[in-house]
Amino acid sequence: MAISRRNLIKVGLAAGAAMSAPSVLRAQAAAPRTLRMVKGIDLRVFDPIWTTTNITADHGLAIYDTLFSVDSKFMPQPQMVGRWGVSDDKKTYTFELRDGLGWHDGTPVTAADCVASMRRWGQVAPGGQLIMGRASDISKKDDKTFTITLKEPLGLLIDILADVTPPCLFIMREKDASRPATDQVTTNVGSGPFRFNEALVRPGSSYTYDRNEQYVPRSEPFDGLAGGKIVKVDRVIWDNIADVQTAFAALQAAEIDYWEVPAADLYPVIEGDPNLALQVLSKSGSDAYVRLNCLQPPFNNVKARQAILHLIDQEAFMRIMAPNYGRPVISIFSNDNLVSNNENTGWYKKGGDPEKARQLFKEAGYAGEKVVILDPTDWHEADNASQFLAAELRKIGINAELAPSDWGGVSTRRAKKDSVENGGWSMFISTQVAYSFGNPLISPGMLASGDKAWYGWPKNDEYEGLRAKWADVETLEERKALARKMQAIWWDFVGDVKLGNYVGPIARRKTLTGIIGMPQLIPMWNVQKASA
Repeated sequence: MAISRRNLIKVGLAAGAAMSAPSVLRAQAAAPRTLRMVKGIDLRVFDPIWTTTNITADHGLAIYDTLFSVDSKFMPQPQMVGRWGVSDDKKTYTFELRDGLGWHDGTPVTAADCVASMRRWGQVAPGGQLIMGRASDISKKDDKTFTITLKEPLGLLIDILADVTPPCLFIMREKDASRPATDQVTTNVGSGPFRFNEALVRPGSSYTYDRNEQYVPRSEPFDGLAGGKIVKVDRVIWDNIADVQTAFAALQAAEIDYWEVPAADLYPVIEGDPNLALQVLSKSGSDAYVRLNCLQPPFNNVKARQAILHLIDQEAFMRIMAPNYGRPVISIFSNDNLVSNNENTGWYKKGGDPEKARQLFKEAGYAGEKVVILDPTDWHEADNASQFLAAELRKIGINAELAPSDWGGVSTRRAKKDSVENGGWSMFISTQVAYSFGNPLISPGMLASGDKAWYGWPKNDEYEGLRAKWADVETLEERKALARKMQAIWWDFVGDVKLGNYVGPIARRKTLTGIIGMPQLIPMWNVQKASA
């Protein structure tokens, strides 16, 4: 099987082919005060609590606000909160909202909105679940003040509130946040620096955000995702251009300003264009990994999950997903976090070990069951990697089948716990920023709590018992020791399988400046355009 993007662009022909591609934007350069962006995938889900998908989190970052955020050193800083304090016994936290906070519908933000939002977020976010488990009460004191009362101290509480790993604690109106986290919020009314323009929504084509003229930013200079959110454009349009040639042609013609996931084989062409630049926003990069459905055959058998661990050739996957930008990763805590380690990593072998994988599938009693791989065709690198994964499985006798759809289809189908015969799935590829793996309290992919875990639903009580201790260990050395114990168990029951770590640059026109480089989320404030 040829491992290439469907209708793969050859580097030597890329420039000419892209220039001849038809423009979906009618060859009109974006206006100076309008920023046009091509995001990595289409925006299909608008509720940033219901899903962990990055594009939905970016949508949330634009229209909602947060109680706290993190600065460039990943230290928590107040955002919607004006003042806060903690009692002497470290069990009661009191928060007072800053002045000037208002919803896009003209009503003021209240403490009741914050309490409802926290309770909804706490149903699904790992860190939120921890807070809810420790809390004896979360309630409003008056219109601008609310409290969190804990049964026992939680020193990481503010860090958890500020964390930027989706689902982030975006504050919604009380009437929206009163929905269960399993039901999607259907409105897009926030208090953030941008308003979502419902009138200009073109499903599958474009989404428009207008500067919120009533937004009152903090007075401090921006620092990472903290400080003043100063919007320097009037409008931002997310154009959905799935075709690589068309997106590249639009970038060259100044019809778009920003391309979030440029095709890896176009990197040399982009770097050779004097008007374009590649820019790495997240220096720690992301880990790519395979999630396995632990509830359904064959991966409800640990031997089958271990087989995938041995099958994977990380170097090959990185050549497909991020040529010259990838490297192997063997720690569940990623490569460069303070608690990254090499415990129980004897399974790693350069090139993988297909024969060992074949043997383990046999020991698992595999009898030809269909293995369905969710294949996001609009995320080209994952599409290529999914095809490669299917090919590698077939080589060792596994009945692998691709289920192609856009990422919106993947994010919907992956929530199904049914068998593949009833619309379920067996495997899918995803990514998560590397820094978030440094804290298993907030990383959804690091849970092993069965039905309460992230998609794939791995379950291991011994691992979860260790993970629960993370909130209470006080020193880095204690945390490192705990991390080694957790990793030793994880690689035995195989909660997921790493494909590698990579940095993926965005592509932009050089007239576009001020993009804030942080992991996970991409803000649209501080960005500005110079005249071409």
